[in-house]
Amino acid sequence: MKIVHICSELAPVAKIGGLADVVFGLAKTFSEQGIDVEVLLPKYDCLDYSSLKNLRVEKRDLWSYEGFQRINNTLWAAELGTIKVLLLETHHPKLYFSRGKIYGCEDDISRFIYFSRAALEALFKSEKWPDILHLHDWPTALGAVLCKDMYSALGMKHLRTLFTIHNILHQGQCSPFDLSQAGLLGESYLYPNKMQDPISPHLINLLKGGMLYADAVTTVSPTYQQEIATVEGGYGLDKEVRAIAPKLTGILNGIDLATWDPETDVHLVKKFSIRSYDTKEQIEKILEAKRENRKFIQMHLKLGASQAPLVTCISRLVPQKGPELIKECLLRTLELGGQFVLLGSQPPKDLEEIFIKLRQDLHHDPNVAIWLDQDETLAHLLYAASDILIVPSIFEPCGLTQMIALRYGTIPLVRETGGLADTIFDIDTSSASLDKRNGFTFKHPDVSGIRWALDRAIKYKTTQPERWIELMQHGFNADFSWKHSAQQYLELYQKLTPSKEPV
Repeated sequence: MKIVHICSELAPVAKIGGLADVVFGLAKTFSEQGIDVEVLLPKYDCLDYSSLKNLRVEKRDLWSYEGFQRINNTLWAAELGTIKVLLLETHHPKLYFSRGKIYGCEDDISRFIYFSRAALEALFKSEKWPDILHLHDWPTALGAVLCKDMYSALGMKHLRTLFTIHNILHQGQCSPFDLSQAGLLGESYLYPNKMQDPISPHLINLLKGGMLYADAVTTVSPTYQQEIATVEGGYGLDKEVRAIAPKLTGILNGIDLATWDPETDVHLVKKFSIRSYDTKEQIEKILEAKRENRKFIQMHLKLGASQAPLVTCISRLVPQKGPELIKECLLRTLELGGQFVLLGSQPPKDLEEIFIKLRQDLHHDPNVAIWLDQDETLAHLLYAASDILIVPSIFEPCGLTQMIALRYGTIPLVRETGGLADTIFDIDTSSASLDKRNGFTFKHPDVSGIRWALDRAIKYKTTQPERWIELMQHGFNADFSWKHSAQQYLELYQKLTPSKEPV
């Protein structure tokens, strides 16, 4: 079996969010099992090449099309550990992927429609066609449509497509003309049973196209699968989600245990092992290491040398992540005598201004630090140093930060939504068995909800140290590796792969 991922992100070479980690985790797991897997993404000018080895040209003069314009491309290859990575360099006159960023251009639709067509063209002109084409979110959703309505007729009829919805909020609405630029007759897709957007019927919806045209569809947690079938969670596509229910599966994401291992984590000041944590001596070694990392954080961020609970938020600062609740939690932590660190990245201008003002207002408080940047080393240190990690998302398809926190002995406080509800079980209110309870949760995304959860968490940390250690141990026991999730994907791939008959 040969699998090719066509995607817009891949950790760590091109990472914005969890999509990059998912593609990396899946591809790494399968490649280590000896399965033939490749990842194809744009050759952005902002790629991090430090982890790529043996970068080389795979194919020159790879011509593709945008409308009637014939455009040259070069296909590069490299290795990322055991993963073969393919990078499509387009020599487009508009320099589509030489913008210094992955997303955020006014012509993102045109950029990724072009990439989807050129990526399929690259596969079509290669000597080996994959059995499974795995597509991710709206930027590459068009690949499923192109496979069915263009490349199948050209001979790639054995190719099967799997489309993963990482976040249904972002759907890629565009005009029929944009679709025609990929070589399809755009107007012919402007129907409810095709790619017509249900909210704006004069527009094409790329994500909907991926859902309807793919042979199978997954999303990134079982609870999120249920949520996107509702009016509240489907963002206009709930009817379509319900219609594809027979081919839709919710598979919980995993994390790469080699990347997130406090025993080998190169970013930590003091490493520690979680292979053994049953005796007082073993637990004390873990606690001592967390204290050492915390001391470094306090010096690095100019916090006071306090032993009060350290609450952390590591998040993109976008509306989905509940920025108002993050701010509320920060202020409440200070009221309760704790310390709070926010590592917030990619805020839109209005939210950036709010948190810059908050930082200015709290400038003289030694118990708070607001860091508006993407800092991988600081993130690793915060996981290791903190007592509590908050994830107060309005919605969260899966979430990885809460799984990572558990590996570092940091207790998650989350809202019960999406993958957060599938991974974190409240110490007081969950119906899960006692040995599975590993954090604090709240249902309603409001001030009273997060205060109720935070007050309980800080009270447990300060008054019930034995119960707190039990929470840490329950987190260490949890297995959120890719092992289980990858097996579910493999079973899907195997169901999709047809027996190849002679043409």
